[in-house]
Amino acid sequence: MEKFIENLKLKVLNGEDISIDDARVLIELDIEKQKDEIEYLLKSANEIRKKFCGDGFNLCTITNAKSGHCSEDCRYCAQSAHYKTNTPIYDLKSKEEVIELAKSVEKEGANRFSLVTSGKGLFSEKEGEELANLYRELTKDTKLHLCASHGILTKEVAEQLKKSGVKTYHHNLETSREFYPQICTTHSYQDRIDTIKICKEVGLDVCSGGIFGLGESREDRLKMGFELKQLEITSIPLNFLTAIEGTPLENMKPVAPLEIIKTIAVYRFINPKAYLRYAGGRVQLGELQRLGLNSGINSALTGNFLTTTGTTIESDKKLLEEEGFFLEK
Repeated sequence: MEKFIENLKLKVLNGEDISIDDARVLIELDIEKQKDEIEYLLKSANEIRKKFCGDGFNLCTITNAKSGHCSEDCRYCAQSAHYKTNTPIYDLKSKEEVIELAKSVEKEGANRFSLVTSGKGLFSEKEGEELANLYRELTKDTKLHLCASHGILTKEVAEQLKKSGVKTYHHNLETSREFYPQICTTHSYQDRIDTIKICKEVGLDVCSGGIFGLGESREDRLKMGFELKQLEITSIPLNFLTAIEGTPLENMKPVAPLEIIKTIAVYRFINPKAYLRYAGGRVQLGELQRLGLNSGINSALTGNFLTTTGTTIESDKKLLEEEGFFLEK
């Protein structure tokens, strides 16, 4: 098996793609019975990361700029109006509050900053203009790389956001196309794909990933990884379900931490040049967060992640420096 992994590693290092059949062999490694092989897989993924991405690391922060009362029925989400949770409910934050927060995280060392709003999406230029005004102010007052996450977009609104200073649009696939109907029925997987394509068409970079632990299979995780590759996604946030009371997935059993780390390594084989980004729920990994940093991860969300608690910018800076990374400017 180590020879098989070695051959795949060399294939990737030479600029070739692995097949989904190759990836199936990797993701089916048993975390209890094949520990030596998994260790070799993780080291190989780290070699791939070093060649294509180097040791640079970026930290992204997000703020929940509008919370609750979402019309969509995503089964993991505390902000859905379909479920009774204790999530806060409020309209769009003020310009002053947003700018103060952005300046604060920039001072602490974050590279990127994103506003996230609840709801299906932005479908009018008026909605887009309200947010565009906020991004224009952020462009004037900070040097942060500005990201945005506002659900499904029209081309006109996407262009509006880009002109206001947004550089990257975040829109997760969440899981595979086949499993997606088990997670959301109020909009389709294709709606998400279409928004990603619109953003790329108008010149926005795209950040898109998903959530592990929704009840999906290893095959679903693989299919999402290859879908992201086909879409040429350059930033892939990997979330690990935090089961929230009141949602349909409140009793979902967490994925084993080493299973998650193994999957991250396989994603590095599939997407060798992308930023693989620790995102929500990574505190579940405990000390294995360090192992992930040596298994393909090279970026992270930091601070508070919407309705669940993350880590601090300062603690993340210390962690990544201890593991041999440097913070990108």
